[in-house]
Amino acid sequence: MTNKNYYRLIIFTRYPEPGKTKTRLIPALGAEGAAELQRQLTEHTVIEARKLLKEISIAIYYTGSPQKVMESWLGNDLNYFPQSSGDLGNRMKSAFTESFELEFSRVVIIGIDCPDLNIEIIRKGFESLDKNDLVLGEASDGGYYLIGLEKVIPELFQNISWGTNEVLSKTKIIAQQLKLNTVILPVLSDIDRPEDLSIWRKDP
Repeated sequence: MTNKNYYRLIIFTRYPEPGKTKTRLIPALGAEGAAELQRQLTEHTVIEARKLLKEISIAIYYTGSPQKVMESWLGNDLNYFPQSSGDLGNRMKSAFTESFELEFSRVVIIGIDCPDLNIEIIRKGFESLDKNDLVLGEASDGGYYLIGLEKVIPELFQNISWGTNEVLSKTKIIAQQLKLNTVILPVLSDIDRPEDLSIWRKDP
């Protein structure tokens, strides 16, 4: 990988406020427990991403708290931007647009729900853009845990029912219609529902 000034990794997350995060897990964990899991997953993802900090720029796209609170939580050596309004597609499109306007040549967006997402897979995401237009990390629930582009392609973020098991398949259909060369990264599991909790193994 090349100079960090050209590549950006974006992490989408939310401040772990009880009752407002991981709401689908509240029946199993309670509001406090769901927020604690959000905190742990975010910190786990950021720790993994930091291993690439000398190679790429890292931006936290956040919601749920002021920037100063996010910085005190995750560190002031990262870049912070509030997520835009609208659905997930619009928020991702806006994050890509802002990054390309800052003249990054490759941008990858990830969430914090996949504990098995590691630096090797993230690196592969950036490297796959050498000869491809789009890279997607396939999630076992039918969504995707990673998306990488070299330019904004608005169609990829329109007319998709976010949060359903059709997100990846619909995105792939759009990519085929646009004749995009696409790479699919290994399947990983998200933690979104009570039945997913067995995926998470907290380090001792």
